[in-house]
Amino acid sequence: MRQAELAAAVALVLLCLPPAPLAQQASPPLDDAQMEAFLRTARIVRTRAAGKGVTGSTRATMQLGELVHDVHIQTIDESKREFRSDKGIELNFRDKWHFNVAAYKIDRLLGLGVVPVTVERRWRFDPASFTWWVDDVLMDEGERAKQKLTAPNQECWTEQRQLVRFFDQLIDNTDRNPGNLVITRKWQLWAIDHTRAFRRAKTPPKPENLTRIDRRVLERLVALDLATLKREAGSYIEDADIRALLMRRDAIVAHFKAGGDAALYDRRDPAAGCLSTASAN
Repeated sequence: MRQAELAAAVALVLLCLPPAPLAQQASPPLDDAQMEAFLRTARIVRTRAAGKGVTGSTRATMQLGELVHDVHIQTIDESKREFRSDKGIELNFRDKWHFNVAAYKIDRLLGLGVVPVTVERRWRFDPASFTWWVDDVLMDEGERAKQKLTAPNQECWTEQRQLVRFFDQLIDNTDRNPGNLVITRKWQLWAIDHTRAFRRAKTPPKPENLTRIDRRVLERLVALDLATLKREAGSYIEDADIRALLMRRDAIVAHFKAGGDAALYDRRDPAAGCLSTASAN
């Protein structure tokens, strides 16, 4: 083959190849404020379906300067007088992107660190929640249970799960499932997708899930008040949601105080994950 023909053939092959994926920064050393700024200002360079879930959510790749990262976009905003599912009939059903932002705000008020950074931003013509895509995911809880895998530090793992279960009781999350609990390679547990939280039960729906709690989280829980919640999350949940949450809070605090010191522990840095078998104390 002559040189000109070879060059033309190579060019044709290159034109047919798919574009190279944008390089992702797997573990960016960013704090919450920096992630929030990225989510609000970075430009969207690629989108596709998020994959799991029933809300038609979107996974997008965003770029700001040299930083490239994925986000989860949800625009769901539904209210129904009656909703039927395999769990039964729910009255005054709500499925709202707003609750993702509220869950993140309340997570940080409590010092939990189990909900990824989430902000409000417009997607096309609609307001939406933009959530930082969890880095370095190993699997979700469904896959872990299916494979019967255990964390290297089982005590640490149990404490993480106890905090997620407590949080779901506090925010009255009716839609927690193994697919929206994701596990990183460090065995750090993240709780995602809270669009069906913030029901208005006056007591924890499943008090049996309240087993133990981090001492500092309990202190912050006690300190929560109406004014703080309205300031931090009032744009995303209604006053009635906040008042119901505070009633559940009171019941949760009473539950753990009745349990005494046996119900409390001092958690290690959640960002460390559960790889190490060393004790947190």
